[in-house]
Amino acid sequence: MSRVGKKILEIPEKTTVEVKGDMVAVRGPLGELSIAFRNDMVSITVADGKVSFLNKNTKKIGKSLWGTYASHVENMIAGVNTPYVKKLILEGVGFKSEVAGSNLNLALGFSHPVVVPIPAGLTVTAEKNNITVTGISKDLVGQFTAEVRALKKPEPYKGKGFHYEGEVIRRKQGKKSA
Repeated sequence: MSRVGKKILEIPEKTTVEVKGDMVAVRGPLGELSIAFRNDMVSITVADGKVSFLNKNTKKIGKSLWGTYASHVENMIAGVNTPYVKKLILEGVGFKSEVAGSNLNLALGFSHPVVVPIPAGLTVTAEKNNITVTGISKDLVGQFTAEVRALKKPEPYKGKGFHYEGEVIRRKQGKKSA
């Protein structure tokens, strides 16, 4: 049984949640997010400034979607009130990052520069190889930072590459000279 799905979500001031058919739309001070849900599995109701979820299906998929939908709506409500922020740190000699228009230009030690388009709805800044990604959608912020990090994962010997702020990179000892 989902403990997340049982939780009733409070809607903060200046935020509205609307359910129309299989679409849920959340509007807040920072913007609007909407997502499509399967309404044959979970019923979403909005009343008296609260959002509640009711599981319609007793099968395994219904139980799993119950908590998933509750988490998505909770993240949407939080995102339209305070933006999500993720920071990537690029380490390595000669590695560079800069934002030019709607592209993130990276020099990662390859024979060619790597250009990553920045999706709409995200704000990306690059200062001294510290890349900050900000947006109201937790999914979009996490997906973009994961895609950028996958371009040059941190290697275990010197730690060169992208890593999240606060992430601990396990280091290997390397060869010993006799």
